[in-house]
Amino acid sequence: MRTAFFQSLTQLAAQDKRIYLLVGDLGFGVADDFRRRFPGRFLNVGVAEQNMTGVAAGLALSGKIVFTYSIANFPTLRCLEQIRNDICYHNANVKVVAVGGGLSYGPLGPSHHATEDLAMLRALPNMTVVAPGDPLEAGQATSAITLHPGPCYLRLGRAGESNVHQQLEFTLGKAVLIRRGNGVSLIATGGMLALANEAAARLEAEGIRAGLWSMHTLKPLDTRAVLEAASTGLVVTLEDHSAIGGLGSAVAELLCEAGYAGRFCRIALPDAFAPCAGSAAYLRRIYGLDVDSIVQRIRSEVVARARPGVAAEAVGQR
Repeated sequence: MRTAFFQSLTQLAAQDKRIYLLVGDLGFGVADDFRRRFPGRFLNVGVAEQNMTGVAAGLALSGKIVFTYSIANFPTLRCLEQIRNDICYHNANVKVVAVGGGLSYGPLGPSHHATEDLAMLRALPNMTVVAPGDPLEAGQATSAITLHPGPCYLRLGRAGESNVHQQLEFTLGKAVLIRRGNGVSLIATGGMLALANEAAARLEAEGIRAGLWSMHTLKPLDTRAVLEAASTGLVVTLEDHSAIGGLGSAVAELLCEAGYAGRFCRIALPDAFAPCAGSAAYLRRIYGLDVDSIVQRIRSEVVARARPGVAAEAVGQR
């Protein structure tokens, strides 16, 4: 996703001289082409993300389209006050880009695990929140937020993600249907999309037809897609984020207000800091976000819907 973002941004900057890129002393390998081609529109502010955000707001208020970029926690949580007061309050045209969402930087520990960012950025007025699920979505999302006049948050994976889509028409606030199903509806965001797609394929081989939606935009949420997904009577959200305040919370709020009477399940991280460090794949296995665990959890939910008394114990093990 990171490479797709920079390729798209560089192409856009060649067409629009208002586009600026600010980085917090990282990203020089992937940002080298942008820096070389547009040196007057590239600025390394150093390890000073609060200042980076203030500079970005000032540039935006003078008519520029400004992208800030750093490892996920640093351009978001470290400077949350500046994002709120300098960018969102003034509805400034700044795009906050975070690389390594969720557990992508697993070996570096909780200081680099971005597991609360969606909740915090989603709560800010005027902020559009986007978490693409594969490189194709990341590239098109970059174009979309560039055209969107106002604050945006773009949450990227680290590197090496595979494409789920063969082709795509990306629209902010409009989820993408990947698979049609009738037994259960999966709604995934960010780096969980490929895992959800693999889990859906395995479930289909077992006779469980799982629909799958890519909810690349968390704010504004695609109400129509969520309600269509709810027609199966079992909705499962998947995210590499705390269970509090992210995709699952957004979908639950909508379903509750719509009077949804079916089953709902959040597959997400617990409300806790990781007790250990390791690769993203290792940590996902610990927290039940790997494909085997996802398939097992959805099987239990499908059984619970059909025979709630028999499956209650299995479903309660979360």
